[in-house]
Amino acid sequence: MNLYIINHGFHYELENLARLFYPNEKITVIKSPEALEPPYIATELSDKLSVSVKIGEYQRSSSAALGGDVENERMLCEMLYKILVDLTEITPPWGMITGVRPVKLYRALKSAEGEENADKYYRDKLFVSDEKLRLVKITEKVEKRIIDLSSPKSFSLYIAIPFCPSRCRYCSFVQSSTERSAKLIEPYVKLLCEEIERTAEIVSGLDLRLETVYMGGGTPTTLSPEQMDTVLSAVNRSFDVSGLREFTVEAGRPDTVTAEKLISIKENKVKRISINPQTLSDSVLEAVGRRHTAEQFFRAFELARKIGFDSINTDLIAGLPTDTVEGFRSSLDGVIALDPECITVHALSMKRSATLTQDGTSIDRDDALRAGEMLSYAANRLTDSKYIPYYLYRQSRMVGNLENTGWSKKGFESLYNIYVMDETHTILGCGAGAVTKLKRFGTNYLERIFNFKYPYEYIDRFEELIDRKNGIYTFYDKYGLNF
Repeated sequence: MNLYIINHGFHYELENLARLFYPNEKITVIKSPEALEPPYIATELSDKLSVSVKIGEYQRSSSAALGGDVENERMLCEMLYKILVDLTEITPPWGMITGVRPVKLYRALKSAEGEENADKYYRDKLFVSDEKLRLVKITEKVEKRIIDLSSPKSFSLYIAIPFCPSRCRYCSFVQSSTERSAKLIEPYVKLLCEEIERTAEIVSGLDLRLETVYMGGGTPTTLSPEQMDTVLSAVNRSFDVSGLREFTVEAGRPDTVTAEKLISIKENKVKRISINPQTLSDSVLEAVGRRHTAEQFFRAFELARKIGFDSINTDLIAGLPTDTVEGFRSSLDGVIALDPECITVHALSMKRSATLTQDGTSIDRDDALRAGEMLSYAANRLTDSKYIPYYLYRQSRMVGNLENTGWSKKGFESLYNIYVMDETHTILGCGAGAVTKLKRFGTNYLERIFNFKYPYEYIDRFEELIDRKNGIYTFYDKYGLNF
């Protein structure tokens, strides 16, 4: 499908909007065309705003008077949205929202114009459904209490372990399977500890305050108990953790969880872990290339409880290939029966680099409807079970244009998840693929420092990576801590 952009620069939002309705289509953006070649969407800014669509036998046009730049973009999107709803008979639950952070957008609107006007804008200008607006409003109130804990000196630390025992078919993260990269783990761990130490030296010189630590991946529990202890000890030794509010380690794959690893994690002051089944159906696990069973998840969860972890998150994914609404309900009910402190419900995202996408798997209207029914069941069931939505985000190419939501018991919300999604304060990243996000507190201004993505790059170019981190000094020298 051709997307024509004529006399304006709003192609990003219009392309994302078109993809909501045509997730499996290749959309080619063309600027200043000589002629319109169907199937096409044509958008133009001249003495008025206009949108025309010709797809198969369907042909429709719409126009509107000019406004300011922001309103021109929104109006072009609105005209296209209404045409595509008419054409496809699909009404996305998030309306025209294509961005990652709908709660942050709502918070900004509420702060500027009040809650009533924010609600009206979401309903009447963005066409968000009442169900999703309620979810946003509840989540925003929970988030605000935690965001208000942060100060100009606050920062969080992210530690990347980019190794997994194998690659799941839906995964698009940069990671290396231990089947191929086992020899890199030991040198990686050694340099990661050095990066942690060097980062801590910078923090000490700037008098920043560590709020949360999150070790993610990949699968951190791919490391041996000794390697896990080495990395976690480096954090506790290098940073001032006396005021630490939260320390999380993803023990994501149940097949990597052992008593020795959990004891190492527990002894290093980690209070919160994640053990993620994604589904409790062994046949669905097999279909997505996840090499563990539901029984392994139950054993890993029970083991974590016995060792003393009283803050455990579990992840589920709605919309996995071969799963059914009844199967998802059974998985969610099974997880709730374990009484974890947090349950994160994701909607499947069909990323370009994921094996599922590369193999030609696509999502259709029935897939979207099934995933939507799964998330609606989750919201009702979790609410009835006294869980509250505490953070929410969206990704591109999500089945049904849906969302990922973290649900928790009161008092067990993950602060790190909220801080990173809201972009509340500085996040310092250590490890391959980690991104340092330097936040000018009280504003929306961010600067980023990127680490090398792949473990072999991280190892080979380590000193170059460390040199980049001097940019942290530069940032705080320029902006200081009091704004």
